[in-house]
Amino acid sequence: MQHGFKLCSGRWALSSLLLSSLLWAGPAAAQVQDITATFRPNPSSPDQNRFTNTTPVSGYCASYPGQCAVNNTFSIRLPIRAHSSGPLPAQPSDPRQSALWKAPAQWRQVTVTNAMGDQETVEVRISGVGSRYVLDRSVVELVGGGVTPIAGHNLLWRSSWVNAPAPCGYSGVGYYGNSYYQFLWRTPVEQSCVKVAQFEIPSMSYEYIDMAYELRTPNPLGMPTGVYSGVLNYGIGPYQDFDLGDIMLPTDSMLTLNFSLDVEHILKVELPPGGDRVELLPQGGWQAWLNQGRKPARLFRDQTFRIAASSRFKMQLECGLVVGNTCGLRNKDGDEVPVQVAVTLPYGLFDANDLPVNKRPLRLDGVGTELFQPTRYVDNRPGTLHFSIERNDVDGMLEHPGTTYSGSATVIWDSEV
Repeated sequence: MQHGFKLCSGRWALSSLLLSSLLWAGPAAAQVQDITATFRPNPSSPDQNRFTNTTPVSGYCASYPGQCAVNNTFSIRLPIRAHSSGPLPAQPSDPRQSALWKAPAQWRQVTVTNAMGDQETVEVRISGVGSRYVLDRSVVELVGGGVTPIAGHNLLWRSSWVNAPAPCGYSGVGYYGNSYYQFLWRTPVEQSCVKVAQFEIPSMSYEYIDMAYELRTPNPLGMPTGVYSGVLNYGIGPYQDFDLGDIMLPTDSMLTLNFSLDVEHILKVELPPGGDRVELLPQGGWQAWLNQGRKPARLFRDQTFRIAASSRFKMQLECGLVVGNTCGLRNKDGDEVPVQVAVTLPYGLFDANDLPVNKRPLRLDGVGTELFQPTRYVDNRPGTLHFSIERNDVDGMLEHPGTTYSGSATVIWDSEV
């Protein structure tokens, strides 16, 4: 008996996720930033089922990568500036008249959809914000002179800017000059963090916004192939998602993040040389029948294959000759017998009920093989196709000695689930 194999590999990508909010009555400009991530099966790390963030790192994490690697945090420097609309008063009673920062630190969910209508959820949170504040004059001059620049910055705000005000957190590093201070504060909660000036500041600006962020992405091993997209915007300005207080007004009123998540799955099946031709024999061959007249209990052949799979798939059966719900063989006289076909998959591949796949019947109606899915990347592991003719059908074949039964079966591994 012969059988052929049709292999279908899967390639898929998750793309374009954007972030949303209300606008404040300020500049109508929007800042757009791309964020990219990929998933490709890694034979050296088969248990890895996460996206890899491929967005070029800029800002704080580019300067101090060790501080960010510990928390799996990434940063982007956004060309969003902010300028004071007037002097920052000394020790105001209203904290919104001071240097205030609030970021969208809570996880926000975004539904992303591919062209086939499959939906997944991505979560995003802003885990830190920072910038470089720039004064219109030397900090030493602002505080009355007679001190070093670092002492001047500390006197101006009553404490160092590297030490974030509660509930924001210390990030590890700050950098200063005569009229500026560069910083990043961690934002564990979505609340305002305020530094209160101890001396009036005639004019101040933020040169950019450093945004540290974290992602929660779906398990790529369980996602269908496709390019997924969604939209979410962040407002920037007083009482918006990014809030800088009432005096420091940003040049942009919205931040739009375009996420592109690219997934390249693998589904590959290989047969050994000659594995596309299968001869069904009794246990131990035909000698017991020829020499002793002992009828064989069944005819069978186990054909090994090797499979690499990182995404879900289904298996189907197609037949040159259909007998019931399976394939059949026929001799020259037109007598037909059914061939039972089954599959055993390697560890790491399970069915829709999370059960291992051991001699699972392959039928024309596809029942029982509609979905197989990996719990890890299965890389070039052995599986088995089982072909057999059972006793009752073998008895009928023995009534036609000297004839050959032949037929074809096509086993399909299909990633389009």
